[in-house]
Amino acid sequence: MKTVLIIGASSKIASETAKIFAEKNYKIILSGRDLQKLDSVKKDILAYYPQSFIENHIIDILNYNSHKEFLNQIISQYGEIDIVLIAYGTLANQKLIENDFEKIKKEFEINLLSIISLTTIFAEYFEKMKKGTIAVISSVAGDRGRQSNFIYGTSKGAVSIYLQGLRNCLYKSNVQVLTIKPGFVDTPMTADINKNFLFAQAKDIAIGIVKAIENKKDIVYLPSFWRLIMFIIKIIPEKIFKRLSL
Repeated sequence: MKTVLIIGASSKIASETAKIFAEKNYKIILSGRDLQKLDSVKKDILAYYPQSFIENHIIDILNYNSHKEFLNQIISQYGEIDIVLIAYGTLANQKLIENDFEKIKKEFEINLLSIISLTTIFAEYFEKMKKGTIAVISSVAGDRGRQSNFIYGTSKGAVSIYLQGLRNCLYKSNVQVLTIKPGFVDTPMTADINKNFLFAQAKDIAIGIVKAIENKKDIVYLPSFWRLIMFIIKIIPEKIFKRLSL
C-alpha cells in the first residue's frame, strides 16, 4: 500500500484529491493547522470509503524549524512516504494589501517560503530513496503579472520557477516534481469572486492532479485549456499588455 501525505488537506481541492487516493487504496496522511477541519475531511472520506487508512497530523507551516521533525514523525509512525502533495495557499485581496509590506510579506511566507522549506526537506528524503513524488499546487496566475493579483501571482510564479529547478536537480534521482497550475476553481478561496464559465469544480481538478501524478507529468494546467489561454497571454508584447485591465 502506497502512502500519500497531503499538506493543506482541509482545502477543497486537497480533500477531493484525498478521496480519489482513498478509492485507489492509498494510505493517507492528512495534515494542516486545524485539527477540527482535518477530522471533518477524514469523516467525509470514510463515509465514502470506510475501509480507508487515514490519519491526521497538525503542522505549523510557518514554523520552518519544525518541518524536519514533522517529516521524521510521519516516517516513524507510518513508514515510507511515496507522494507528498502540498495544497495550501492564500489569496488576499490585492487592493487591501498592495501598500502594506507586512501583509505582503505574510503572503510570501505562506505561498512561497514555507513551500520552499518543506520541499527542500522532502527533496532530500526522496533523493536518498531514489524515488518519490513531490506535487505542489501553484497557479496560472504565476505565468504573468497582472494588476488584479500580482502579489499572489508573484509568489506562485516563484514557486513554479523553484519547482522547475528542483525538477532538474532531482531528475537523475528518479524523483517526480509536479507543478500543478489550476485556473479559476470554485472553492472557498474564491468565494468573493464572481463566477463565470472559466471556473472549474474542485473534483475535476483533483482528478487531473491524480492523473498527472500517475502519468509522471512535470507540469499540468487544470483544466487543460488554461495552457492555451496562458500561452496567448504570455506572448502579448509588454508595451500592449501594460495597458490592459486584467
